[in-house]
Amino acid sequence: MTDTIAFFDMDRTILTDSSGLLYVRYLWKSGGASRRNVLRAYWYAGLYKLGLFDYPVIAAKLASTISDNSEAESRAFCQRWFDELAIHYIADGAIAKINEHRSKGHLVTIISASTPYVVGPVAAHLGVEAYLCTHLEVSQGKFTGRIVQPPCFGPGKVVWAERYAREHQTDLSNAYFYSDSYTDRDLLLQVGHPVVVNPDARLRLLANGNGWPVEQFY
Repeated sequence: MTDTIAFFDMDRTILTDSSGLLYVRYLWKSGGASRRNVLRAYWYAGLYKLGLFDYPVIAAKLASTISDNSEAESRAFCQRWFDELAIHYIADGAIAKINEHRSKGHLVTIISASTPYVVGPVAAHLGVEAYLCTHLEVSQGKFTGRIVQPPCFGPGKVVWAERYAREHQTDLSNAYFYSDSYTDRDLLLQVGHPVVVNPDARLRLLANGNGWPVEQFY
């Protein structure tokens, strides 16, 4: 059993764009989203990038918009989303780094604020068996509009990562974490090997101040 975990963020780390924005684009092309909802999604994405909103509150609001949809329908839709669009946004640098960690016997794990319906197809395509993410509450096959606490975001990512490390009889001092976003600073500060990827301005500043390596995946 490995004692080293290599965590990878998904949006703008494994993928070259935000999975949320790619999802909205696909919804728009398929006629499943109004112009207003598309603009709202871009607005939320901008606030998220700047770390200016409470993710659990927004996630709950977004989840409530699909409360009438079945989990099976969403899973099937997200698989089509990946096969037709998102597959073309996987970063070559991410693939190379994942393979590098595999060659060392490390446990490669995706950790993302996105839902399993979005993360799952990406993980399956890359042959990554393990992923941690934000879960939506489901009752009798339908979404309730609530999220399972804690969301895998900010401090919540640390909770999920620590729990996962304990399950694998290791701790975060041995772990790697690759991320592009300042919103992931909590987990970056906890792991033994933080690596920033295509960082936003605030994360680059934090990385420089802490002497963290900076890599470009795309």
